[in-house]
Order: sequence, then structure tokens, then C-alpha cells
Amino acid sequence: MHPLPAGLYAAADVRALDRRAIESFDLPGYELMTRAGHATLNALRQRWPEARSVVVFCGPGNNGGDGYVVARIARAQGLRAHVVAVAEPASLQGDARRAHAEFVAAGGQVEPWQPQVARAGDVIVDAVFGTGLTREVTGLAAECLQAIATAGRPVVAVDIPSGLHADTGHVLGSAVQADLTVTFIGRKLGCYLGAGPDHAGHIVFDDLEMPLGVYDGRTPALRILDASLVAAALPARRRSSHKGEHGHVLVIGGAAGMGGAVRLAGEAALRAGAGLVTVAAHPHSMAALSARPELMSVAINSRDDLERAVERASVLALGPGLGRSPWAMEIFGAALAARKPMVIDADALNLLAAAPQAREQWVLTPHPGEAARMLGTTTASVQDERMTAAASLQSRYGGTVVLKGAGSIVQTVHDGAWICDRGNPGMATAGMGDVLTGVIAGIAAQCGDLALAAQAGVYAHAAAGDRAAAGGERGLLASDVIAQLRASVNSR
Repeated sequence: MHPLPAGLYAAADVRALDRRAIESFDLPGYELMTRAGHATLNALRQRWPEARSVVVFCGPGNNGGDGYVVARIARAQGLRAHVVAVAEPASLQGDARRAHAEFVAAGGQVEPWQPQVARAGDVIVDAVFGTGLTREVTGLAAECLQAIATAGRPVVAVDIPSGLHADTGHVLGSAVQADLTVTFIGRKLGCYLGAGPDHAGHIVFDDLEMPLGVYDGRTPALRILDASLVAAALPARRRSSHKGEHGHVLVIGGAAGMGGAVRLAGEAALRAGAGLVTVAAHPHSMAALSARPELMSVAINSRDDLERAVERASVLALGPGLGRSPWAMEIFGAALAARKPMVIDADALNLLAAAPQAREQWVLTPHPGEAARMLGTTTASVQDERMTAAASLQSRYGGTVVLKGAGSIVQTVHDGAWICDRGNPGMATAGMGDVLTGVIAGIAAQCGDLALAAQAGVYAHAAAGDRAAAGGERGLLASDVIAQLRASVNSR
């Protein structure tokens, strides 16, 4: 296996890469198919070394050809291989036809279709449909996918789980739920968007030893956030540094009864490494801040109180617990008038949606519901087309946009779109967005680059969430993630 590239590609782009390898770099298509078969079986045996037999479902195209190669190599290595042809072998063409012929020449046989064959092996290999599928799965193929789903065996998907749209992650009627997906040449968008993460399982990538020149000039649709962004945003500090060099975050929000939100954001900014953090909140929320003595605080009754606090801040974090009252609207207006770099979240986004404007020096962090209000559409529409929604938000409002949710997307002006493949379902709980706001603001205060802070902050927040979930996802609290942030921002 080779190192994971940062890029995610649309199906058409992967096919273009494949064609370039064949036409410009003299790599025969069947050689690539053979390498894909070896990569799949190697990953399978590494994951399940005790497996002694496999059931391979082979479809009508090159994905099916990959499956026949897997079955042939498995037999050569001493495993039993039960092969189900989801399409008549006589209808196969090109490299897939050759793969079937070589499987048969090596002594392999295709077994008659019956649902119980799915339980005949220790591991199932799904090689039914590849990236070309765009219609709903029906007929025999649907029966086979159902048999795979109910077999009670671990499943390896070849390139992409069958039934999953390669570009959107939408389920086309029914889709395989794989434990492991072995993907080739370029990682597929559909494994990371929509329902993709629920169906792809653990993803292993193999570039099939493609020359690097194959990728020249082909820009990925998304790139994956990683720890290198945290290192870029937060280099090692000089031993002589002092708190004044690491920025001053002002967290603004905390309407009456909502003091917990600003406290979470403030603590997160501190744990992300900000030198100073002040929380500006409604007087009735001051008591919530007393348990964290490292946080400075200021009670704000009016915009005049806020204007004095803003003067000392290098970055604003606006919105946690703000509400939508007349007080909130006054504070919101005063914060925007300060024209300082800021991170905007929660009800501040709803207030912005009511009076849209665009700025360069901010990071907007909507969840899908807030994004829908900001775009004048529905939450379902945002979720169906998350990449499009993130790009539309950035185009309309400027700056950097973090579209939160499973697979958070960071849309920047100059650095394209990024996706986070870290995090877990335990993070779907109250206060988690407040923590993210604080993390991004805290990193921005240190590095002075809002886009980089958003990228690094989303990754660090998700990585901390995964550390916090080591003891179990259910019952995970936002404050548990704060407790793990130091490891995420000190990863070197």
C-alpha cells in the first residue's frame, strides 16, 4: 500500500487518470486490473488473516473484472474462492472478459446463484458495481446486495461499495455496507460524502504504482485535512515567548441562561493555545464563568460595554449562546462594526442570514440548519449537496466557511475545499459547536491566518473528539473534547 494522497476525486476524474496512465504512460489496463486484484486480496488477508475462503460477487464491468482477479489469486494462494456472476460472463468485454477467462483457465468455476452462497466463505468480496453506477440497483444485482447484507460475514468492497454513487455518496436503492473498502488511483468523493462513511467502513488506498505524472494538472475536488495543517498553524514556540504574543480572543455571546456556551468556547480557545481569552456575556451569565479562573470576563449590558472590550482583542468569537433578542441584535451589530477578524457561529449566523453581507476576514461555522437559513433553502437540500452548499455560502458571504456535520467541509477562497474524515457520532451533542468556535478562534489568534486556523481547528477538534471517544461514544460531552485538545495542538 502507498501513502494516502490528500485528494478526493470525482468518478470522471478517476477515469481520466486511468486513461492517462494507459495512453500516456504505457500502463496496460489489464496490468492495472491485476494490481487492483492483488491490492484487494492483500488488504483482505491483512485485516482477516484467519480467513480460509472468500465469496466474490462479480459484476458486469471492470469492477467485476477486479473480482475475477481477486478470486484467481485467492485460489493460487490456497484459499477457497466461491464466485457469483452477477452478470453473464459472456457479456463481459475488454479487460473484464480477459480476467474471467484467466480465472476459468486457472481452474476456477462460477457457482449458480442462490442466496445462501453468500454465507459460503469467511469473507465476502463485493466487486459488483464500480464508479460508473448512476441508476438504482434492481433485479439480480439487488438480490445479491441483499444477500450480502444478511450473510453475517465481513465485507470488502472493491474500489467503492456497490450501490453507492461515486460522487455524492447517495445510496442508489440499496448499497453494500462494507467493513473495508480498497480503493484505487484516486480516492472517491462518494466514500466521504452523504451516506458514504456509513457504507465504506475503513478505507485503504492503493495508487497501483501510478507514475506521479499521471496526477499532474488534475485538481482534486476535495482535500482531506490532516495534522500537517495543525503543525503549520502552530509551530513550536520560542522559549522566550510570552502570552501577549499568542493572541487575545474575545468570546461574545452568553445571553441570560446561556453562559455555558461562552464558557465552553472560552475554555476551548485557551486549550487551543491562545495567550489570553476574555468572555463578554450578559450580566446574568457571569456566574457560569467563575469555575474557570483563567478566563477573564466582562458583563455587557449594551454596545458601549462591548466596544471597550473589543479594543484589546485580536480575534472575536461571536455567537455562542447569543440568542436573537434585542440585546443580542445590538451586541451583534457592535461586534460587526469593530471590523476585526472573527469566527461567527450559532445565533450570530441566524442574525447574519437575516441581513446578509460578505467579508473576507471571518470564518462562518454553520451546521446544516443554519446553512439552510443562510442560503434560503432546506436542511435536506444542504445535506444532499454539501459541497455545493459550502461553495455557495462562501460565494455569498465571503471569508472561510466551515459546513459542520459528519465530514465537515472547509471552503476557502484561495485554497479550495477540504473535508474532515475524523470525528465520531459521539460528538453529536450539545456544546460541540461552541468548542469548535473556540478552537478556531484560539488558533487564529496565534497564527493570524483565518483560513489556516479553520482548517487546523476543524482537524484538531475532530481528533480531540476521537481521543475523547476512546472510552465510548455514547455520553461524550463537549467538555470531554476540551480535555483532549492539548494533545491535538501539541502533536509534534
